[in-house]
Amino acid sequence: MVLTVRTISPDRHVLFNASQPSVSFLQTPAWGQVKSEWKNESLGWFDEQDRLVGAGLVLYRQLPKVKKYLAYLPEGPTIDWEAEDIGVWLRPLAEHVKAAGAFGIRVGAPVVVRRWGPDTIKAAIADERIPRLSEAIPDEVNHTHTHLRDSMRELGWRPPDEDEGFAAGQPRFVFQLPIAGRTPEELLAGMNQLWRRNIKKAAKLGVTVRQGDRDDLARFHPLYVETAERDHFTPRPLSYFETMWDALRAEDPDRIRLYLSEHEGDLVAATTWVRVGQHAWYSYGASSTAKREVRGSNAVQWQMIQDAVTAGCTVYDLRGITEGLEADDPHLGLIQFKVGTGGEAVEYLGEWDLPLNPLLYKAFDVYMKRRG
Repeated sequence: MVLTVRTISPDRHVLFNASQPSVSFLQTPAWGQVKSEWKNESLGWFDEQDRLVGAGLVLYRQLPKVKKYLAYLPEGPTIDWEAEDIGVWLRPLAEHVKAAGAFGIRVGAPVVVRRWGPDTIKAAIADERIPRLSEAIPDEVNHTHTHLRDSMRELGWRPPDEDEGFAAGQPRFVFQLPIAGRTPEELLAGMNQLWRRNIKKAAKLGVTVRQGDRDDLARFHPLYVETAERDHFTPRPLSYFETMWDALRAEDPDRIRLYLSEHEGDLVAATTWVRVGQHAWYSYGASSTAKREVRGSNAVQWQMIQDAVTAGCTVYDLRGITEGLEADDPHLGLIQFKVGTGGEAVEYLGEWDLPLNPLLYKAFDVYMKRRG
């Protein structure tokens, strides 16, 4: 099989994505509009009959003072990652972006490697001999990833170093709740006792959850900034969320939603929900330090899960988790919060780099480390 890669229109890219059961929202043309500091391009893979068989969003990040770029395809491209010869797909990509001035490529292979169910995760947290999730025996292993990993190494690709400075990377470990064919009652029964109690408590105390509109982003943002200060991360400006709202909803009116969890007129939690086809993501969350006892965060998550079922989704994705399972790990609470949903931890093959110009690629890495 011989494939060629060339630029396609955003409209054609949207149509291709719509034909797939699941495509990351980071691989939609709209995401290129959100990441305005990067150049962007929609690419198509064409077979010998000139049929569109794959697509991807490339973000081009320029090296300072030089017209050379890092070509980045977050959580993509959408190609046949289980092909016997992955080089058939990746070689024409490398040729195309090199001709566009790229000194290196980073892709995010959306291939599931391992899964850990809630009981396995809870047992691993309780076992002092297991400091990291990857050291716990998984419930499911996808053995095709071994061939893919070996093939990519032979082609010159490599996973980035754990401490690499390039900060745009996506998490390799995520937490997902499978919802296909399950009723809200079944999903609620699958949650742990604390989650069920908190959802019930929120309802009893009069917490309400509603969808907001663009104007409500101005209410969401101060709560998000408060959350950032509490959890020690750098918040994005309000303008970022407004751009995200406008770009994603222009592509699909139901691509992004804002949820507001309120108690007696006070906003106690707020979240953004993103959907592409059968996959829904919890993308950003905020909660107030005050009134934590009314459990607004549980209430808003429960509403989003139910709405994902109604929308015909098969997966509700709570996004990234870290690997640390030790009692003093600062991120352990996040895993424990998510595992309460009854979902599973999922490891993807994740991000891989191909330096096209090793010298420039090294210079870019140094630059990103200094920025970080």
